[in-house]
Amino acid sequence: MIKLTNVSKTYETRTGPVTIFSDVNLSVTAGQKVGVLGRNGAGKSTIIRLISGAEMPTSGRVERRMSVSWPLAFGGAFQGALTGLDNLRFISRVYGANAEDKVGFVEDFSELGTYFREPVRTYSSGMRARLAFAISMVVEFDCFLIDEIVAVGDARFTEKCRHELFEKRGDRAMIIVSHDREFIRQHCEQAAVLTGGHLHQFASVEEAYQFYGEHQQ
Repeated sequence: MIKLTNVSKTYETRTGPVTIFSDVNLSVTAGQKVGVLGRNGAGKSTIIRLISGAEMPTSGRVERRMSVSWPLAFGGAFQGALTGLDNLRFISRVYGANAEDKVGFVEDFSELGTYFREPVRTYSSGMRARLAFAISMVVEFDCFLIDEIVAVGDARFTEKCRHELFEKRGDRAMIIVSHDREFIRQHCEQAAVLTGGHLHQFASVEEAYQFYGEHQQ
């Protein structure tokens, strides 16, 4: 289970503290797929980062009783001076996975060619995203965090990602942020709406979209 209890997040700015959201409560169980809806700037990606552990809440508690991925297509955790191959080895070591039998898969899936053995700092944002997605597939997470993964690569690469994640790992829990309504409807059983600094969780995706439509500001 993943459980957020009274979670708040505030950032310090030049004009003073800005609270993104407060007293957020959310629970996701094994195999459950939950969409998170909200306008740009509402804090959806911030929630994803808090769940992943990339950021800490200002207050409240985030409990992870199953293994959780980093936000898919997010390459911020890479060491720029290391090659894609060395980043694979490093991340695999952190998560207790054997990297050597995964090299062929990551090299082929990411389609980086010779750049796989070049420093990540030379990569474009798309190349970093493809590497991040490929590496995330070699660690068997219980829950995948998906932040607009449909935007990664061209249509052919997107289909390859969809098959690898949603078909081969369809039994895993997922928390999905996307502006694509059909994407959420297709892959999620439940949804939550982040609006006005508060998160509202619903038993069905359609209920969530009805609430979302009524409360857009």
